[in-house]
Amino acid sequence: MTAPGVMVCRAQFLLPLAGPNRGERIHDGYVLSEGETIKEAGRYTSAIGERLIGTYGASLCIMGRFQPDGDASRLQAGVGERPSGDAIPRLHAVLLPAFVKAHGHDHEQPIIGIAKDEPLTAWLDHAVNPFAGFINHHHDELARELGDSPRSITYRMARLCDIHYGITTSMVHHCTYNKYHCREIAAANEAAGTTMIVAIGGQDRHYVKEVLDRPQDALERLRTAIGIPGLERTSFCPGPDQVFSNSRDMLIPLKAWAREHDTLFHIHSAEEPRTTRWFSEAIEPGLSEVEFAESIGILDGGTVLAHQVNCGPRDVRILARTGAKIVHNPLANTILGSGMPPIMEMIAAGVPVAISTDGSGSADNQNILAAARLAAQYQKARHQDATLLPSQQLLEMITSVPAGILRQNQGELAPGRRADWILLALDRPNLIPTRLDNLMENLIWAADGSEVVTVVARGRILKDGGRILPFRDGITPEQIMASTQRLSELFADYRRTAPELRGTGVHQ
Repeated sequence: MTAPGVMVCRAQFLLPLAGPNRGERIHDGYVLSEGETIKEAGRYTSAIGERLIGTYGASLCIMGRFQPDGDASRLQAGVGERPSGDAIPRLHAVLLPAFVKAHGHDHEQPIIGIAKDEPLTAWLDHAVNPFAGFINHHHDELARELGDSPRSITYRMARLCDIHYGITTSMVHHCTYNKYHCREIAAANEAAGTTMIVAIGGQDRHYVKEVLDRPQDALERLRTAIGIPGLERTSFCPGPDQVFSNSRDMLIPLKAWAREHDTLFHIHSAEEPRTTRWFSEAIEPGLSEVEFAESIGILDGGTVLAHQVNCGPRDVRILARTGAKIVHNPLANTILGSGMPPIMEMIAAGVPVAISTDGSGSADNQNILAAARLAAQYQKARHQDATLLPSQQLLEMITSVPAGILRQNQGELAPGRRADWILLALDRPNLIPTRLDNLMENLIWAADGSEVVTVVARGRILKDGGRILPFRDGITPEQIMASTQRLSELFADYRRTAPELRGTGVHQ
């Protein structure tokens, strides 16, 4: 992984997605970064190339041309020298801000394809909770078999998946057994070079009994996490798991901690219809999950709700009035049969809505472009209105909107923003033809996500020419993937004789 320096990238197309004209489409554009910050972005000219070569000389890292085999090289320009032709080669690609994932889970990649065709709470008890318990209870023997901590392997694999799809920043919900291992998830993120907010989970009711705990336990986990030394890219916030799995005794002090430390507060809400009805009938009679959250004072501009699928008009009004944010996860919501939230009504009411992927176990991939496409397809069909959620708005909902929700200085290619950007190759059959006028549309409707060939985060190259580079500590993607494959095989063997788990939400 390269260290941040002075780097320039020129591409056939540039989508800054920056104000005041967020819809600007630039033919022949460039980005210049210095350290972790974008210095320049806009339309390229030969005069700009000459200026950059003259100013930076040998210290300028120039992103090179795509070769016929799809590879890419970085060319170093010596002092007083110029590459043949124009000073800066133009890549057959589109350059745009890196994607921001506002909700996910970094412990699910080894369980893709497991317990499919089940609703949320049954899937949690048949896939997520057994796997987390498996690596927790059998940690030492798994570590001997794999040569590394199974948790570390899982967290690193999640980082690979994000980088593969162009995601450089995320907020992950670190729930159930994983909430006890914040140091390992932080280490994986730091090694990967991505940026992460870890929402540390907690639950004190209606969940697998082994992971239930007390408010003081959850607060102590937060205090311990923020004291981890040497973290540059990882921060923490309260992340009580679900509204149904946390009482007011847990939620009120965790929200107070978030306000005291000026952090976000992240929680799942109203995700699955049976559980949502059960909550209003048996747990907090007469109250929806949003109404309950408002009644105990935990909704404000720093509260980020994941899903909020089963959401009525009164809930939407409360969300708008309190300033709470929503992260929509259409892949998981449809696969688990949870339904889809009233996104258009939320947006019309002024509620900020980002699109995300959820964890790989429920979504089965981290293809955030696919998530954006599905979000639009559903709303267009539901409302019988093809004009809803146009491509530019969708791209903003996976870049600048989640960046704003997560309080991150990225999501736009503009001077002063963090140097997080990606290149999507345009030499793939599914993207032929791509022109300036259909560029945004092709990214949403024609791309399959594999076109992300270059990923830069905080001025560091994480993926180059379609290949993810070794992590900062030297571990290679091939090592991580091989270990994850083996871990999944061991879990499959374990599941054949493991007792069934029950007890999450309505899955009693």
